[in-house]
Amino acid sequence: MQSFYPSQIIEYLYCPRYTYFEYVLRIPQYEDKFYKVTRGREVHNEKLEQNKAYLRKKIGVKNKWVDQYLGVEGLRGKIDEVLELGDNSFAPLDYKFAYWKDRVYDTYKQQLYCYAVLIEENFHAKVNKGFLVYTRSKHKLIEVSIPPEAKKEIKASMEKMLVIIQQNKFPKATTFKKRCVNCTYRNICIK
Repeated sequence: MQSFYPSQIIEYLYCPRYTYFEYVLRIPQYEDKFYKVTRGREVHNEKLEQNKAYLRKKIGVKNKWVDQYLGVEGLRGKIDEVLELGDNSFAPLDYKFAYWKDRVYDTYKQQLYCYAVLIEENFHAKVNKGFLVYTRSKHKLIEVSIPPEAKKEIKASMEKMLVIIQQNKFPKATTFKKRCVNCTYRNICIK
């Protein structure tokens, strides 16, 4: 069974052709060349070291697991922090090497939705919300609601990705043409 990382599901949701180019044609992206990705990984590692003994009292954390690699059928990933909250629900917390700009980007939400699926199936607990920490804005903490429909969309996306791969199916491109401007596959994609 094919297993996806949250970043690959986010790419699919951004444009289904990412899945085709990456898995069917096996043309890799070279995202490690981008500064924010590399620096984000460095900040992530620094934060894990600094926060090992820190429970977030502000959000009612009873317990936490740091740097958790979790997997279920079709999905796997490493979560910065898995939090057990005072109401016995769980929540993912993710550090972002970014400034808070008064809105949560869809990609950040989708990543938390993927983590919610992983946490619910591995910890057998409800996940109703997640948290983002914007490290470039003095570690601003933002709460993000995780509705049941969002988790269903993640699972449906995984199934659609499998169809692309197993049937060698060339999907329709995103309807948002502005996304094509910075796409790593723009030079080989048939519009």
